[in-house]
Amino acid sequence: MHILGILRALVFAALVVTLAACATAPTPYDYSAFKQSRPKTLLVLPALNHSPEVNAGISVMSQVSYPLAEAGYYVLPVTLVTETFRQNGLDNAEDIQTVAPEKLREIFGADAALYMEIQSYGTSYQVVSSDTVVAVSARLVDLRDGQLLWQGSAKASSAERRSGNQGGLAGLLVQAVVAQITDTVTDQGNVIAGVASKRLLAPRSPDGMLYGPRSEKYGQD
Repeated sequence: MHILGILRALVFAALVVTLAACATAPTPYDYSAFKQSRPKTLLVLPALNHSPEVNAGISVMSQVSYPLAEAGYYVLPVTLVTETFRQNGLDNAEDIQTVAPEKLREIFGADAALYMEIQSYGTSYQVVSSDTVVAVSARLVDLRDGQLLWQGSAKASSAERRSGNQGGLAGLLVQAVVAQITDTVTDQGNVIAGVASKRLLAPRSPDGMLYGPRSEKYGQD
């Protein structure tokens, strides 16, 4: 009886763990609206910048066209979009993102627009660490009817690529100072923004974008 009781307890524990895992499993993203719309041409709008870095918006906007084009979409040239807004008296992201979807479609002829926000951008220095972090979120809106097609977020950090320190506290201090100087001089924020943008928009990423019509994988996701 004692052994039987132990077996029952083990079975019960395994059942509890399995149910807990099922309960915490992420819900698959609902792509039904995206699949019904199937946009071909995308308009990337200037990002809302919530970070203290003034160049964050330009940096992130310059990085998103590549993963979108690689995914199979035609992306309107960023410089053309920026200049068109400027000629129409719109110079900041806050004003641009309030323009009605139907007006954006009238001006640019795009099927959908990508609205982005930057939560973090830049290098921070602490006593024994220095890290460049970029965190962004985005939503894709159909310009034909204003419907939300997709939304997501991603984060990247320069610390991900650094190995553990072997020199104790002194080594950590030196590593932090060198990392901060390197990240600042080489504009590491722009590099990390590219990583974050790819994680956010690449179709192969969890809950990322679907493949576009220029991709050989179009319609298979």
